[in-house]
Amino acid sequence: MRWQSEQEEMSEPQTRAATTPREARKIDVGLNEDGIVLCGVIVLLLGAVLWSSLGNLTEKTDFSITYVGTKIICCGNPSKLYDLREQAALRDALYKHADPLVFEHPPFEALLLAPLGRLPFRTAYRVWGVINAGVWLLLMFMVRPHSPWPQDTLGYAGLWFLFMPLGAALFHGQASLILLLVYAITFITLKRQQDFRAGAVLGLGLFKFQFILPFALIFFFRRKWRFLAGFVSTAVLLGVLSLAAIGWEGVLSYIHLLLEVAAHPSNSSYGAAMGMATLQGFAYAVLGHWLGSRTISFIVAGFSVLMILIMAWCWQKSDRENIQESFDLLFAASIGVSLMAGFHMFTSDLSPLMLALLLVASHFPPSGRRVMRSILATLLVLFWSPPVFIAFLTWKNMYLMFPLLTAFTFATAWLAKASAGAAQLEAGSGPLTNDSSKATSRKAGLDDQR
Repeated sequence: MRWQSEQEEMSEPQTRAATTPREARKIDVGLNEDGIVLCGVIVLLLGAVLWSSLGNLTEKTDFSITYVGTKIICCGNPSKLYDLREQAALRDALYKHADPLVFEHPPFEALLLAPLGRLPFRTAYRVWGVINAGVWLLLMFMVRPHSPWPQDTLGYAGLWFLFMPLGAALFHGQASLILLLVYAITFITLKRQQDFRAGAVLGLGLFKFQFILPFALIFFFRRKWRFLAGFVSTAVLLGVLSLAAIGWEGVLSYIHLLLEVAAHPSNSSYGAAMGMATLQGFAYAVLGHWLGSRTISFIVAGFSVLMILIMAWCWQKSDRENIQESFDLLFAASIGVSLMAGFHMFTSDLSPLMLALLLVASHFPPSGRRVMRSILATLLVLFWSPPVFIAFLTWKNMYLMFPLLTAFTFATAWLAKASAGAAQLEAGSGPLTNDSSKATSRKAGLDDQR
């Protein structure tokens, strides 16, 4: 009997270790350490918005182009929203230090932001900056329960400031922070098994459709029809808004502009491909001297579909198991695939990767997996190192970020597979332990009878 109890004591901690969930954390607002950190974050964000709005560089931010689009919608001829001559004339009239970029965002975005076009430029920049700062704070609260690492709130807040694309999004007035919010809400909603609602939320990110569509395709190949039904519902609504805003003539001119952007990857007015951490940017930088842009586009399309299919296959293998670590990590890997497959990207568009980084850090592999730990630790340090981004931007070689993003994405998928396998082994060891305990009990009972 004593031998039986010793075996139970030895097996019980292993069972608990396999089933104990991660400790969820949250930011407690009050007169405490979290409150002090939160006040510091607010001061830094609002101070950054105010400081950047006072300099001459404000006219060279991406928001200056968005402002041109809102001006055409609310004060000009909406059907000429994508007339480049109309954009250039208004841009030169508004700014002394105009940026050569063009407005190529979807028409519904210009319509929804049209109220900003009625404000003076710098006032509109400050208003949009405060909105982005509010989204930043909201994201910190939303993601925290799913990211218990680091344990202290100061370290957690520091990681948000170390990831440079978030700061770039705040400075340039990009909508990338809202894109990160869309991914975060989709993640949380999917964890609650509300597929239709999650798809509808993801559709709200179609203002960056080059990233959202690859993500949605992963769910298409997974045959998640309720998710796709929600996604299509939102897409139809945004399509109606776009048509109402600029009419058929404007929609056709928008399609023509997108084709021009895709056909001229080296045009700095559209955003040079070598400055993008995407498969398109990397392929053009490596193969552009030998192959034409159309051939490169076919190669990029083929490899993009392959990455999407691989990620859908990884999801399908884990769909049968309700394993938290596997879901979180596969969602993080899917974010990576959607970013790599996007054909057009600025530095701030890497903002959704912040969610993936936090999820991977919270599910960091155990000490027994040394190779996986070394790879992921190195990649996490690189992504959370502003000097790395500054160096790539200075050299105008952001396409070199693509290999790092590829390694991170597939290392995360590898970790998801390993976590799922370990969970299955732990779940399978339970019945064996119970059977051995029962056999031991029967043997002990016979010994007592003897």
